[in-house]
Amino acid sequence: MNSIQLEKNISLANFTTWRIGGPAEWIAQPKNIEEIQYLINWINKEKISCNIIGAGSNLLINDKGIKGLSLCMRNFKGIKIDKSNGIIEVLSGEMLPTLARKAAASGLHGLEWAVGIPGTIGGAIVMNAGAQKNCISSYLESITTLSLTGEYKILKGKDLNFGYRYSLLQDEKLIVISARLKLTLGHAEQIRQVTNENLSHRLKTQPYTAQTCGSVFRNPEPLKAAKLIEELGLKGFRFGGAEISKIHSNFIINANKASSCDVRELIKYIQKKVLDAYGILLETEVKQCGF
Repeated sequence: MNSIQLEKNISLANFTTWRIGGPAEWIAQPKNIEEIQYLINWINKEKISCNIIGAGSNLLINDKGIKGLSLCMRNFKGIKIDKSNGIIEVLSGEMLPTLARKAAASGLHGLEWAVGIPGTIGGAIVMNAGAQKNCISSYLESITTLSLTGEYKILKGKDLNFGYRYSLLQDEKLIVISARLKLTLGHAEQIRQVTNENLSHRLKTQPYTAQTCGSVFRNPEPLKAAKLIEELGLKGFRFGGAEISKIHSNFIINANKASSCDVRELIKYIQKKVLDAYGILLETEVKQCGF
């Protein structure tokens, strides 16, 4: 008998860092590969759709909720580190800050920048997450994926067509099961120090404890979205319960029971203001689900 819990009509607000979102028709949080396989069989038998959620740190979910199964991967964890060759094998639900700290403690250099990113490794690969001119694709050797019809596939990093905040996985519905990363051996103490400095810089320059989704907009390289928004004097501007952060203007805060509609209207307002002033259409980095 499978012990996986399939729950019905659970609010998805608790599964996103914005704390916004309506009910999932079904939700499950698998802890091992057998449970994931069971769920894949179940959705195929029941003929229902599936949405994959990591830590929900880059996600705006409709207040009306989502049909089908919301497959939340945040309990699917495990890290194996081989110091001799700098290889880390990690399950996709593992959090990036945990991974960064464990790599640092093992004297492996490469993930110091990732310590302040509140997402899972699976989500980070899908988005090609990055900070401080680094991104996850630079360290990724391969991933193991599972399709929604139950086929396993090992994909090399170079086959994922990585770009700025982009990977092939955004266009194909595949569950990232695990990743193999290659780091370089360094001095644990130095690496730990840089990791800690990166975190404290992030705490100072971003609304780290507020309910946000991280950066809302992609940077229109070489320009920075935050600078364009700030120059228009929009810091602190509110729509309903959603507010442009006074600390970092590329963050939208759930300041007071914001609805998904509040956030979307504020995003549109920012896009219009920036377009009118600079002729630049800001693209969102945040994924919208159920609209």
